[in-house]
Amino acid sequence: MIAIVPARGGSKGLPGKNIKCLLGKPLIAYTIEAALESKYITDVIISTDDKDIYEVALKYGATPTFLRPTELAKDDSLAIDNYIYTINRLRSDMNITIDSFVVLQPTSPLRVLGDIDEAIQIFNQKNADSVVSYTEESHPISWHKHLNENGKFEDIFNSKLDNRQGYRPTFYPNGAIFVFKSKLIESKEYYNDNSYAYIMPRCRSVDIDTQEDFNYAEFLLRGKDAK
Repeated sequence: MIAIVPARGGSKGLPGKNIKCLLGKPLIAYTIEAALESKYITDVIISTDDKDIYEVALKYGATPTFLRPTELAKDDSLAIDNYIYTINRLRSDMNITIDSFVVLQPTSPLRVLGDIDEAIQIFNQKNADSVVSYTEESHPISWHKHLNENGKFEDIFNSKLDNRQGYRPTFYPNGAIFVFKSKLIESKEYYNDNSYAYIMPRCRSVDIDTQEDFNYAEFLLRGKDAK
């Protein structure tokens, strides 16, 4: 199974984040190194439009392939279109037929080898069409509100507020791991009735989009190094 690591060059929230130095090495290196340790992953494919990101990825063990076209690296480009492009290009250019693949975003440096392999194991054991990593929400989603232009509350859900203990737990995707059958992605879907979750703890579910996220991930990683 291959791993696709999507890493476009035009981040607005934190410019240059994919190769920003995090405790001595580029952010993207954490994902590549974890993927290369997996007993299921044969190749790590970097999907990027940026030559600097591509060169750094190769340095840390990614498979030499090709750059992503500009039209698939814009702010409004859909990730699923890029996955389809990548698997089709691997098929046409490198004669690699891909029935299933893993997507590992480089913005999840706290994801560990065990998370990757356990998610793939669920995918294999269930003969799933997709497995997506989730983490538990700390507060009930029914507490959420919209705010209008005057700062007043607008209900999203039933406005009745109960104690947190009275709510069924909810979960949200943390962006760390996606395992897909190619046929599902080619149908432009991430989920169907044969999709499953892999649950990760919040301490490994940081998804870096801002400098604050980056600082928090650095803090957590320093704590791991100190143990």
